[in-house]
Amino acid sequence: MSKSKCVLITGAAGGIGRATVHLFANNGWRVIGVDRLLFGKGFPENGLFIQTEISKPELMESIFHQVQAFSPELDALVNNAAVQVAKPLIETTVEEWDMVISNNLRPAFLLAKLTYPLFKAAGGGAIVNVSSVHAVQTSENIAAYAASKGGLLALTRAIAIEFAKDNIRVNAILPGAVDTPMLRAGLNRGHVSGTNIYARLDNLARKTVNGRVGQPAEIAHAIYFLADDTQSSFMTGQAMIVDGGATARLSTE
Repeated sequence: MSKSKCVLITGAAGGIGRATVHLFANNGWRVIGVDRLLFGKGFPENGLFIQTEISKPELMESIFHQVQAFSPELDALVNNAAVQVAKPLIETTVEEWDMVISNNLRPAFLLAKLTYPLFKAAGGGAIVNVSSVHAVQTSENIAAYAASKGGLLALTRAIAIEFAKDNIRVNAILPGAVDTPMLRAGLNRGHVSGTNIYARLDNLARKTVNGRVGQPAEIAHAIYFLADDTQSSFMTGQAMIVDGGATARLSTE
């Protein structure tokens, strides 16, 4: 009988993270979730939830030791945790810039280093970095977030090259507009017209080829595809855009 695979998911209590936790668990994986917020009801009984702050490097060793105690091997890592500062660049403080980078980019670097021995013990595995379409095309008043996601995309390629010899695949997923609390909060920055949140969501949906925003479960399935060796074994160092066709259309049209 084959052993259950184990995945570590950051930002596990958020919209995309929560959907990803449930999808992996439903497919028989043991799930380790990490978030600064409580997950609440519904976390898999055979899993491990760690409530902590991943933006603090001194806490990352503690996360690693808890993960190692739960499972000496790791088959997948999903770097999903993120924060967003929605304001003009000239109004963004150094503290806000550093906060975004320390939440969105640095943890992916540190977790790749810390979990490397667990991947080697498993004979390989997959890292999925949740970047964003803002890594390749962006808009007003979101510079720090865009920079962090662009950095995560570059980091994905670099780790993929270095870890390939150990059968560790590293890919990035670039979601477009997905109906999460972060998206709804970000719609207040003025890049989409509308007198209320529902009007803004509707106007944002019209900008996609599909005519709607995405759902967290749709992104979770794309993450699972990149993490599962039976589905994406020949993919590494790649960026997979899941945005309803938003980046396919010329903005000048």
